Amino acid sequence: MDWTALALSLRLGALTVLILAPVGIVLARLLAYRRFPGKGLAEAALALPLVLPPTVLGYYLLVGFGGASPLGRLYRMLAGQDLVFSFGGLLAASLLVNLPFAIQPMQRAFEAIPAELREAGACAGMPPLRVLRRIELPLAWPGLLTGLVLTFAHTLGEFGVVLMVGGNIPGQTRTIAIAIYDRVQAFDNAAAARMSALLLAFSLAALGLTYTLSRRIGPLRD
Repeated sequence: MDWTALALSLRLGALTVLILAPVGIVLARLLAYRRFPGKGLAEAALALPLVLPPTVLGYYLLVGFGGASPLGRLYRMLAGQDLVFSFGGLLAASLLVNLPFAIQPMQRAFEAIPAELREAGACAGMPPLRVLRRIELPLAWPGLLTGLVLTFAHTLGEFGVVLMVGGNIPGQTRTIAIAIYDRVQAFDNAAAARMSALLLAFSLAALGLTYTLSRRIGPLRD
């Protein structure tokens, strides 16, 4: 068992969830409640990671994060190292790849909230942030939780983009998915089987718990 790779994957998943939680809520509410020119195109762009081959997405991220790109040069100036083949680049790639997994369930949850409830809160003098905190989030929480759990589970299992952007550097960019691939390449099927079973059990437990809570508990209430 490659515990270092597992710890790095858990760290990457946790940071991805922590960053995408507020970002996802903001973007999901915008897409759920606002009409603006190009909304369909924006939704399509956010959904691209669901349909693009990981190698294609990884290639464009590699070019966009590379040392010849403006982002790559800026990161090197600020951090003193390249963005590609680093944990920072791995995290940036994970955030972009997981956008649809976080945003789409959240957007559907916000869309399911009756407009009358939000309007009633506004008519009662509640500011927008209080409407969000007291009305929208308690009603939309199953979708929010589903999006975050899907994001975490997908981060643990992501392989193609992670390999292209982060490479396979032990302790820095080697995730559990890459460690499994390495063990298979080395014909160490026993180690690959143990890590695969752990990843499968963890993902299944997380998804099962999320769907069970969403179905049985329903919206939060004061």
